Amino acid sequence: MQEQYRTVARAGVHETEINRSRFICALAPVATEEEAQEFVARVRKAHPTATHNCFAYVIGADASVQKASDDGEPGGTAGAPMLQMLMRREVRYTAAVVTRYYGGVKLGAGGLIRAYGGVVGEALDAVGTLTRQRFRLATVTVDHQRAGRLENDLRATGRVVRDVRYAEAVTIEIGLPDSEVPAFRAWLADTTAGTAVLELGGEAFA
Repeated sequence: MQEQYRTVARAGVHETEINRSRFICALAPVATEEEAQEFVARVRKAHPTATHNCFAYVIGADASVQKASDDGEPGGTAGAPMLQMLMRREVRYTAAVVTRYYGGVKLGAGGLIRAYGGVVGEALDAVGTLTRQRFRLATVTVDHQRAGRLENDLRATGRVVRDVRYAEAVTIEIGLPDSEVPAFRAWLADTTAGTAVLELGGEAFA
């Protein structure tokens, strides 16, 4: 199980010109293959007169889904080098579309491979990446008297506070690395004089 993965920090576009051909790389973080396909469709729609709209995407913290398309370029000269660049940079949950407007000069297979892979690498540099960490979802239930101070303490110690709900008691949803659960349990008991209840839930990335 992957403890962390890297993805693009935001959606973004980077353009470069090689031998009069324009190469425009659009990147976006995507959670599912369906989102990746929708992103590809949006970029294609935005560039209906482009010579090619090639794409590659990687889904899953362990890169379980990998797809690429040359969209009419010679086989293996566009989608594959784009996918290789995403994999080499270890980015996940990311879609890349490179739109090419042909400028009249043929690049040859080697030139195309360098161009398509290269523009994805440049776009990743321009947009930036961030690392997401796997953690355990946990719910802390505490009385109203201690809730405010506990929430402040959680935030002050760098905990990921995902949600706070007020009812008869207050429930605070947080994220914890698995390795920190025993130490957190002890800290919570100490901080709340044993009155808080900790329930562990599923896993997520943040």
